[in-house]
Amino acid sequence: MASSPPASSLSVSGKSRSRALQRKAMDRLATVLSWCATFLVVFVLGSILWTLLKNGLPGLTAALFTRSMGAPGQGGGLANAIVGSILQTGLAILLGAPAGLMTGIYLAEYGSHSRLARAVRFVSDMLLSAPSILIGLFIYMALVAPLGHFSGFAGSVALAILAMPIMVRTTEDMLRLVPLSMREAGIALGAPKWRVILFICVRAARGGIITGVLLAIARVAGETAPLLFTSLGNSEWSLDMRRPMASLPVAIYQYAGSAYQDWMQQAWTGALLVTLGVLIINIVVRIGIRGGRT
Repeated sequence: MASSPPASSLSVSGKSRSRALQRKAMDRLATVLSWCATFLVVFVLGSILWTLLKNGLPGLTAALFTRSMGAPGQGGGLANAIVGSILQTGLAILLGAPAGLMTGIYLAEYGSHSRLARAVRFVSDMLLSAPSILIGLFIYMALVAPLGHFSGFAGSVALAILAMPIMVRTTEDMLRLVPLSMREAGIALGAPKWRVILFICVRAARGGIITGVLLAIARVAGETAPLLFTSLGNSEWSLDMRRPMASLPVAIYQYAGSAYQDWMQQAWTGALLVTLGVLIINIVVRIGIRGGRT
């Protein structure tokens, strides 16, 4: 006569089965919550894009790109604001990218855990979370007030300060992800450290570093508060960075709160242009990165 399994083994098997069921239930719950969170994010982003397209597309006319900002009902455009935004954002990235990238390289490759590196990292994190209006006030006191006038250059400096912490953080994080074996291989071949960093580490982390630059562009492209205290705005054509200069964020801020229908329409269209500009830059750079890899 076959002996029945002891009660202790049955209890153990029952507990293991219940634990497996609990794990499956938790896994399904986590999966459902992840899908719900993803759907919520996509829904919100889709709603924003749909609202911009619905309200901004009717204002996309030839006059918008060929005429300067004008008085209500005069058929003005946003040409000077578009050019001003491109100039100020481009100069901000030219000023901020070298400093941000080199600081990130120092923190990841040279500074490591030194006191100076910890201090620089702390200041960078503070700037990353600092309100943009404070940066605008700082540049106002440092450049605008002493010189006695607003300028596009002051606006670019304010935007550069906002962009640098993003590039510092992403550059440091991406370089830390490069395997140590790649550095050791370069040093074993007799390459100096700067060459290993430049031609091995930075090249391996190129995609992440460029992503950081794109994030910085996306951050500063729509900033309004610092420009109100630095470049102020200008309803006329001006390519002189030493004078007040128009920009899309400031134009959107001025037009969105107006009571004139044509200005409100141009505010929606300007917001659409900022969004599409950042999107196009991202797509073009991504395609360039993939082409370079192949």
